Formats: sequence, C-alpha cells, structure tokens
Amino acid sequence: MDVERVVDELYGLAPARFTAARDAYVVEARKAKDQAAAKTIAALRRPALAAWAANLLARRRPQDARRFLALGESLRSAHRALDAERLREARGRQHQLVTALARDAAALARGEGQPVSGTVLYDIERVLHGVLAFPDVAEQWSLGRLARVPEAVVGFAAVAPETVPPRRDATRTAGPKASAPTGEPKPERRDLAAARSAAREAEAEADRCEHRLTAARTAEQDATARAEEAAGQVRRLSDRLHQAQGARSEAEAAAAQARRAVQDARDAALGARRRAERAAAAVKRAQRAQRAQRD
Repeated sequence: MDVERVVDELYGLAPARFTAARDAYVVEARKAKDQAAAKTIAALRRPALAAWAANLLARRRPQDARRFLALGESLRSAHRALDAERLREARGRQHQLVTALARDAAALARGEGQPVSGTVLYDIERVLHGVLAFPDVAEQWSLGRLARVPEAVVGFAAVAPETVPPRRDATRTAGPKASAPTGEPKPERRDLAAARSAAREAEAEADRCEHRLTAARTAEQDATARAEEAAGQVRRLSDRLHQAQGARSEAEAAAAQARRAVQDARDAALGARRRAERAAAAVKRAQRAQRAQRD
C-alpha cells in the first residue's frame, strides 16, 4: 500500500469523513498483510477543524503558502540574529498576512460546506502563528497534513536568544573593565538578558491583544450578521402578519355579509311561509263556501 498517498488523501478529507476513511484503509492494509502500513495509518489522528482549514489553504493556495513559509524562515532567522530591523519588518507583514490568510482559509472551509465560527477562526490564526514560529509545524502544514492546533506562540521563545553570542558594541573602548565575580554573569549580560526577556513578554502580550482583537471583530461580525438575519425574519413575519390581518378583515366582512344574507333569507322565508299559510286558509274558506252553496 502506498502509505504516502493514503496519508495525503486522508488529510485532504473533511474532518467528519476522516475517521471512517482511515479505518477502512487500516482494514484494507491488514487484509493485504501489510502490518507496517496498517500501524502507520491507524496512528493518524483526525485533524482539528482549524488545522484542516489551514491545511486546505496550503493545498489550494501553494504560492501563498510558499511566501508565508518564507516569511517564517525570515522571522526565525532575524530572531536568532537579534536583527531588530529585520524582525520589525517581518513582524509588520506577519500580522497582516495571518489575518488575511486565516480569513481565506475560513472562506475555503465554508466553500466545502463547513461553517467556521469566531473561535475556529481564532484557532486558524494560532495555526498560522505556529507555522511562522516552529519549523516542524511549518513542515506539516506545507504538506497539508497538520492534525492539531499548536500551542499559543509566545513571541519566538522557542528560539533561545541566549544561545546567540551577543553583538560587540563598536563604540565601546578597549580599556580595562572590572571583572565580575567568578560564576556570576557580567552586569551587561544580565541587563541584556533582562531586556530580551522584557521584549519577549511585551511581544507576547501584543500578540495576545491582537488575537483578542481579531476574535472580538469576528464575534462582532457574526453578531451583526445574526442581527441582520433576525431583522429580515422580523420584516418577513411583519409582512405575513399584515397580509393575515388583511385577510382576516376581508373574511370578517364576508362573514358579516353572509350573516345579513342569512337574515334576509330567513325573513323572506318567514314571509313566504306566512303568505302560504294565508293562501291555504283562503283555499279552505273557499272550499267551505262552495260546499255550503251546494247544500
């Protein structure tokens, strides 16, 4: 069994179809006595909805995916090199691209008949931030095989800047410096480490705020859409109510007219009955008078 083809096919399916298709391939592999393939396929995990939508983006928009992966490499390289200018430039593009690509992924998912809530859209953004920060996530996403939403990215903490040699200050004089006590970091190293830590924390807080802003905007859009839909339903119901009220008025008028017709018919029938009774009485009187004349 071509395991690579099967894996690629499975992660291209909607999450609701994944498990049944995977289990069917496991059965097929076991029937073919390909235990290695059966074990590999059985270990595959159904992708989270957000991961599947992000995979869909990588599969359907390969050029956009390549550019995004290149941005991730640039961010990680700039962070390792402590290149503040490159990092600011890359991060400026990062937030714009993540927001735009997350919406594109959500649109692709909706095109496949899969609704995407504000929470799922937020998770898609988490996936994309993880693609930028973590090479292993980037690799799985580039293949369209990401199964889970990665942990929230705290800046680029996975790349430890303390392992990078500090840059030399070109303006520093070469004069003698007082040595720090053995076993303790020099003051300037402590200051640099503290500054880096503060920068990472500030960057992480900025990311969290931007995530919350995106989620709030999405929730606002969803709520607005629901309000507009409800308003449309109110308008349609109002029209139907107006039509029903008109029909009721017409029916009431027709009923009143019918009641008048019934009363008129009843009066006419009563009058006709009385006239018939008088005519019958007149006939009887005439008959009696005729018999009296014969007698």
